[in-house]
Amino acid sequence: MNQKQVQNPETQVPKTPQMNERDFLNDMLTTEKYMTSAYSVYLHEASNQPLYQEMMNIFTETQNCQRELYNLMFKKGWYKLEAADPQKLQQMYQQFQGYTNQLPYQGNVMQ
Repeated sequence: MNQKQVQNPETQVPKTPQMNERDFLNDMLTTEKYMTSAYSVYLHEASNQPLYQEMMNIFTETQNCQRELYNLMFKKGWYKLEAADPQKLQQMYQQFQGYTNQLPYQGNVMQ
């Protein structure tokens, strides 16, 4: 295994043409990602406060469901991540830190 991969041992799934647990979870995770993205667009454009709040509640529930599915897939070893190189992280941080002077609201920039 690559030393830079962050993952749990992969749970074995049968190699059949039928959908298996991993396929179903992956499909559900993809659907939740799509839904949160669509809800986000609505939230940016909503003008009615009660509808906005209701959609925000639905968005939050969907986002939480998405995170739970991700955590389950990661726990089963079906979602792999690459460990970030600390030196590259520092370089990227410094690069983007230099862009903050280009932001219109410099007083609100998180540091």
